[in-house]
Amino acid sequence: MNALAATNRNFKLASRLLGLDSKLEKSLLIPFREVKVECTIPKDDGALASFVGFTVQHDNARGPMKGGIRYHPEVDPDEVNALAQLMTWKTAVANIPYGGAKGGIGCDPGQLSLSELKRLTRVFTQKIHDLIGVSTDVPAPDMGTNAQVEYGRFGGLFEQTMAWILDEYTKVSWLFTGCGDWKAYWFGNVASWAAQLICENGGKVVAVSDISGAIKNSKGIDIPSLLKHSVANRGVKGFSGADPIDPNSILVEDCDVLNRAALGGVINRENANEIKAKFIVEAANHPTDPEAVEILSKKGVIIFPDIYANSGGVTVSYFKWVQNIQGFMWDEEKVNNELRTYMTDGFKDVKEMCRTHNCDMCMGAFTLGVNQVPRATVLTGWEA
Repeated sequence: MNALAATNRNFKLASRLLGLDSKLEKSLLIPFREVKVECTIPKDDGALASFVGFTVQHDNARGPMKGGIRYHPEVDPDEVNALAQLMTWKTAVANIPYGGAKGGIGCDPGQLSLSELKRLTRVFTQKIHDLIGVSTDVPAPDMGTNAQVEYGRFGGLFEQTMAWILDEYTKVSWLFTGCGDWKAYWFGNVASWAAQLICENGGKVVAVSDISGAIKNSKGIDIPSLLKHSVANRGVKGFSGADPIDPNSILVEDCDVLNRAALGGVINRENANEIKAKFIVEAANHPTDPEAVEILSKKGVIIFPDIYANSGGVTVSYFKWVQNIQGFMWDEEKVNNELRTYMTDGFKDVKEMCRTHNCDMCMGAFTLGVNQVPRATVLTGWEA
């Protein structure tokens, strides 16, 4: 099931539980705006290359739209549409005054030089310039446009893509961007930070993977050493403190918690029965197909759904946005304390919806998010 079909399915199930008006339900499924642009750039060898970019702005009833810009070969209209819709529900679950948006370019950033990435980003920014802004659509980094682009290639250029977007945009206007025993599936930006925090709090990471391969150590992986190795060697492959394993098997290795932190749709009905984890944390967007959720729920596996589990990123982006507008910076302790409050309150709200509608956490999060948006939509003057 592709990302858009899965997201629409979850939305419709939540809508039925909430008893939404059918006309309002249909309205909420249709994005506010969809844009497709051609981005042609000169490559370093003088040849011209064309890429297709997309921007989907799903809903702005609760505030400015917010979403990452993704560079990946599999970026297509359905994926961008699904991720924009998920961001609408995610910001509602987090109780921050945003709506959902998403952008992306169908490209492989690993096959482009730094100068080619810069030209591509600037052209894309020119094409969507009139659609983004501090009070309309606030872009943020995503897969392929944060540390993962530079991972082992252009080290130290964190959020470089956002800096290019900001520079190109501010030639005309000003923009405030959103520049922030376990198994870590995909040892990229999200999973590497998660692994560090898990170890600092007494947890044990037994297996990780990234684009280079997968490794395992049942006694626990030395995460600080692995981080140094992955930077020096462009990935986890070859790390001496663990044994190499088949990347396709990492989802079904024995562990207590599975942290799924990269592309979506990897946990599906074909492999759900083989998963041994007792808990799944959806650090990625749409990592688990709805059919797999049903299978896992019957097995007693507890899933922390994406629109709650990875909402910390957009919440801290909201904090940045607030600080930029106020011109007053918070220290790290205040950011962490505020984030803890938002995440704790969000968890309590999700569990309350689970009790109210007698559903699992995935549907509890969806009903919480979906319930917030129609209320704002009607208050802003929506009519059937």
